[in-house]
Amino acid sequence: MAKIISIHSFRGGTGKSNVTANVSAQFARKGYRVGVIDTDIQSPGIHVLFGLDEEQMDKALNDYLWGRCAIEEAAYDVSARVGKGEVVLMSGGIYLIPSSIRAGEIARVLREGYDVGLLNDGFRALIEKLGLDYLFIDTHPGLNEETLLSIAISDLLIIILRTDQQDFQGTAVTVDVARKLEVPHLYLVINKAISSYEPEALRHQIEETYKAPVAAVIPLSEDVAALQSSDIFSLCYPDHPVSQEIQHIVALVEAA
Repeated sequence: MAKIISIHSFRGGTGKSNVTANVSAQFARKGYRVGVIDTDIQSPGIHVLFGLDEEQMDKALNDYLWGRCAIEEAAYDVSARVGKGEVVLMSGGIYLIPSSIRAGEIARVLREGYDVGLLNDGFRALIEKLGLDYLFIDTHPGLNEETLLSIAISDLLIIILRTDQQDFQGTAVTVDVARKLEVPHLYLVINKAISSYEPEALRHQIEETYKAPVAAVIPLSEDVAALQSSDIFSLCYPDHPVSQEIQHIVALVEAA
């Protein structure tokens, strides 16, 4: 049975989309059929990591939400685009449902909104039509109606946070909401951890604070920044410390 995994952060800039892209790509490489849906409709961007540009995006999630197409028509097979720096064999498949980056489409969302209930129908339809093993939802930061729906229907929620006081406070709110919604599995991922923190001590501190397991402590890395979101980092540099932490997330999600 397919699993739905929401990857969320209370604030923007945590590297949520980067983690989503890397974890989902690793699942596809392990032989699973994977869907990735960008529900950050107001500020989409995960398509860049998969090498999908605006000219290739004939349809997007917006078109489904406004009745222009079935949601599977907005799914792009990005398996061949993943790891474009060298040949990477993907024994499974990965399908991306992007949100539109056209200014007019984003303005319409801000002006008119959309029927959030359609997202739930769309998630289920994607799983059935594409025969998915995993569906990863790259959520909009903060807590709104769309985010609450995504969290509520998820089998597993991953919350990304940085070592930042604003992130700490926002994560506390998100964890509390997730528990009220009775999410079956909840993990925290500390991203962009500065080198002055000892990883295990930081892990213990965060787990004690939130009473939730930490799936990974991903170090702040100039190597990640240097890639400039042009590719999937863990496929390009599989032995890098950042990639090793991504593998820890993959192992926990697979076992859940």
